[in-house]
Amino acid sequence: MASLNVLVAVSLAYVFLLFCVAFAAERAGVQGRAGWLLRSPLVYTLSLSIYCTAWTFYGAVGYAARSGLEYVTIYLGPSLVIVGWWWILRRLVRIGRSYKVTSIADLISSRYGKSNGLAIVVTVMAVIGVTPYIALQLQSVTASLSIFIAAQHGSLAESGDAHAAGLWISVGLALFTVLFGTRNLNVNERQHGVVIAVAVEAVVKLIALLAVGVFVVWGIAGGVSETLARIDASSLGTWQMNGSRWAALTFVSAAAFLCLPRMFQVMIVENDDERYLQIASWAFPLYLMLMSLFVVPIAVIGLDLLPAGSNPDFFVLSLPLSQGQEGLAMLSFLGGFSSATSMVIVATLALSTMVSNHVVMPIFLYLRQGGATQSGDVRNVVILSRRLSVLAIIGFGYIYYRASGGSGALAAIGLISFAGVAQFLPAMLGGIFWRGATRAGAFVGLGVGFSVWVFTMLLPSFGPGAALSVDAFANGLFGLGWLRPQALFGIPGLDPTVHAIFWSLLLNGVSFVLVSLITFPQPLERLQGAQFVNVFDHSGQTRGWQASVAESEDLMIMAQRILGAREAQRLFQAEAQRQGRGDYLPEPTADFLQRLERELASSVGGATAHAMISQIVGGSAVSVQDLLAVADESAQMLEYSSQLEAKSRELSQTAAKLRHANAKLMQLSDQKDAFLSQISHELRTPMTSIRAFSEILRDTDGLGPLEKTKYANIIHVEAIRLTRLLDDLLDLSVLENGQVTLNQQSGSLVDVLDQAVATAEASEARGITIKRRRLEETVTLHTDLDRLSQVFINLITNAQKYCGSDTPELQIVVQRAGDSILVDFIDNGSGIPAASREVMFEKFSRIGAEDAAGAGLGLAICREIMTRLGGNVNYLDGTGGTAFRVTVPGRQALAAQ
Repeated sequence: MASLNVLVAVSLAYVFLLFCVAFAAERAGVQGRAGWLLRSPLVYTLSLSIYCTAWTFYGAVGYAARSGLEYVTIYLGPSLVIVGWWWILRRLVRIGRSYKVTSIADLISSRYGKSNGLAIVVTVMAVIGVTPYIALQLQSVTASLSIFIAAQHGSLAESGDAHAAGLWISVGLALFTVLFGTRNLNVNERQHGVVIAVAVEAVVKLIALLAVGVFVVWGIAGGVSETLARIDASSLGTWQMNGSRWAALTFVSAAAFLCLPRMFQVMIVENDDERYLQIASWAFPLYLMLMSLFVVPIAVIGLDLLPAGSNPDFFVLSLPLSQGQEGLAMLSFLGGFSSATSMVIVATLALSTMVSNHVVMPIFLYLRQGGATQSGDVRNVVILSRRLSVLAIIGFGYIYYRASGGSGALAAIGLISFAGVAQFLPAMLGGIFWRGATRAGAFVGLGVGFSVWVFTMLLPSFGPGAALSVDAFANGLFGLGWLRPQALFGIPGLDPTVHAIFWSLLLNGVSFVLVSLITFPQPLERLQGAQFVNVFDHSGQTRGWQASVAESEDLMIMAQRILGAREAQRLFQAEAQRQGRGDYLPEPTADFLQRLERELASSVGGATAHAMISQIVGGSAVSVQDLLAVADESAQMLEYSSQLEAKSRELSQTAAKLRHANAKLMQLSDQKDAFLSQISHELRTPMTSIRAFSEILRDTDGLGPLEKTKYANIIHVEAIRLTRLLDDLLDLSVLENGQVTLNQQSGSLVDVLDQAVATAEASEARGITIKRRRLEETVTLHTDLDRLSQVFINLITNAQKYCGSDTPELQIVVQRAGDSILVDFIDNGSGIPAASREVMFEKFSRIGAEDAAGAGLGLAICREIMTRLGGNVNYLDGTGGTAFRVTVPGRQALAAQ
C-alpha cells in the first residue's frame, strides 16, 4: 500500500514536470520556436478543460450516486454555450482581442465607462464567489490523501491532523502558483506556459478517468452488457428528472462557464484567433462527453462493491484500491490532483491580476504620483501585489474549508461558486448587446444579486447556527417571515439551490434593466457601448493617429453639432487665421484643443467634452458616426432641456393661474351662497309685506280711507321694490346671453350725466355731494345713451350707499385718452379691500355685505353693458377712495363742435 511519503514524492515529481513543460513552452515562445503548438486550436480546446476541476473528476460520480443523471446538467450548460459560440463567445473574443481585455472585471468596467469602482466590485465579488471553489479543491486533495493511507492508519485524522494536511496543501499550491505564474509580467496578461501546462493536465485527467472507467467496466463488471444490466437493476437506471432543478442547474452551469474568472482567462484572454472557437465548438463537448462517459458505471459499481457509508465522491479512487490496483489508483490520484491544481493555479492567477490591476495599482498610483513614472517600481509593485494576492486568495479558500467543516458534497460546494459568479451575467450580456445598459444599472444589479446569493446560498452553506442562527432559518432574519434564507418572500417549497439561483439572478436582472432604463449613460459609457455592441463594425478599423486635416474635419463637424454652425466656424476661422492658414482648418494644437474643449464644456460639460475630443484625437476605434450620434444626442438633450424648462415655466404659470382661479371660484361660491340667502331675503321681504297688508285690507272691516290708502301705498312700494329686483335679474340674464338690442343714438355726455345724477338723487339712498367740470363733459356720443346712463346711475348709487364718509363726496372727472373718453367716478370713502377686487364685477358680489342692501348685481350689470357697448369699466387704485373708470371707445365718441 502506497505510503504518504510516496504520494508526496509522486505529487512533487508531477508538479516539477509541469513546471518544466511550462518553462520550456515560455522559452520556446520567446525564441519564436514551437509557435504552432502554443497557438493551436488543440491546445486552446484542451485549456478549456480547466472547467473540469476536482468537482467533475471526483464529484461527478458522487453527484450521480446521490442524484442520478442530474450530474449531466453540469456538462450540458457549457456544451450549449460552446456549440452556440457564434452568438456570445465570438463577440466576447472579438472584444477581448480588440480592446486588450485582461479579465472579466476589466471587461465589465471598460464597457461601463471604464469605471474602476465597478471593477473593484466585480473583483471583490469574484474573490468571494471563487473562494468556495478553492476550498473544494483543498477538500478533494485532502480527502484523496486520506483514502490512500486509510488502510495503514485507519484515517488521516489518526495519522495526523486533517486540517494540518489541508494547510500544507494550501501552502504548497500557493507557492507553486507564485513560482508558476508570477515570475514576470506578460504582455496582455497572456500565460502561454500556463496554458500548455493546463493542456497537459487535461490529457492526464482524461486518461486517468478513462483508465478507471475501462477497469471498472471490463475489469470488475465483466463487460458492457453486464455493466448495463447492473445499471438497469440499480436506482440510477430509473430516469428521474426534476424539471426545475435541471433547468436551473443547466442555466447556472452555462453562466458559470462564461463568468468564472479562470474560464474567462483561458477562453477570452488567451485566445489568439477566434477561429479556434470553430474547433472548440465540437471538440470541447466531445472532451466533456469522454469525461462523463464512465460516471454512471463507476457510481453503480461503487455502490454495489464498496461498504455502506463510503463517500461516493471518491469512488474513482476507492474502487481501484479495493481491487488492489495501486498503480491505477495512483494515476487516478494524479488525475484528481491535476484537476485541483490546474483550477487553483489559473483561478488565483486570474483573480490576482484583477486585484493588482483594479485595487492595488490605482491605490499605488494615487499615493505615488511622481514615483509611478518609474517603470521598474511599477513592475515590482505589480509582481509583488500579485504574489500577495495569490497567497491571500488561497488563504481565504483554506479558511472557508475550515469554517465549512470540509464535509459537504463536492457538487454542493461547486454549485455555490457557480451561482456566485453567475451574478456577472446580466451586466456582461447587457453590456455587449444593449447600448442602453448603464453603469448605475450594473452597480445596482450586481449589488442586489450578490447580496441575495450571499443570504440565500453562501451563508446557509455553513449550516444553521454558524453564519445564520437557527431562528433565522426557521422564522426569518429579524423575525421577518419573508426573509427566510430558503423561503424568500414567503414562498416555500422550492429546492434550496433552485431557490437561491432563481431569486438572485431574477432580482439581479430586473434591477439591472430597471435602473438602466431610468438612468442615462455618461458620454464615455455611450462611446464604450458603441464599441462593444458594434464590435464587429469597429474592430476592423485602422488604429492610431490619423492625419491632422482629418482630425480637424471631424472636430469641426462635432463642434457644429454642439455649438451650432456659425459659432463653430467662427472659432475654427479665428484659430486658422492665428496659425496663418487660409483654409479655415487649423491644426489641432494643444492650445486649440484646450480652447475647443472649454467651448464644448459650456454646452455639454467638461467630462463629456474631454471624452469626445480624446476619442477623435486619440484615434480610437470609435467611428465618427458614433461620435456624431452622441453629439446629436447631446444637442437634443440641450434642446429637450430648454423645452422642459419652458414647459416647467408654463406649468408654474398655469399652476399659479389655477390657484388664482380656484381662489376666485371659492370666493364666487361663497358669494353664490350669500346671494341665495340674500335673494331669498330680498324676495321674501316685499312678498311678506304685500301678503300681510293685502290680508289686512281683505279681512279687516271698518278701515277708514286714510288707512286703506296707507296700506295700499305700502303694497305699491314693495311691489316696485320686487319688480326692480326682478328687472335687474332679467336685465343681467339678457346681457349675458347677448340677446340685448342696442338703441344707438347721438347725444351729449353732459346730458347723460345730468340725467344719471338726477335719477340717483331721487332714489332713497342718502345724499352725496357731487362735483363736476361741465366744460370737460361737452362731448357728443353715438351710443346707447340709456344703457350708458344706467351704468352711471349704478356707479353713483354705489357711491351713495357705500362711501362710508361722514360727509360723502363724489367727483366725476371726464378726460380724453387718444380716441377714447374716460369718465372717472371717485368718492372720498375708504376704498374696496384688495381681497374683494378680484370678484367685485361678478354676479352676486356684495362688498361690505353686512351693510349692503342690494343683491350684488349692479357692478355685474355695468360690466356687461360696457362690454356690449365696446368699452369697459375698471376699478382705479391709488386714488384714496373708491374709484371706477368707464371707458367709452373712440369710435362712439364724437368731439363737440
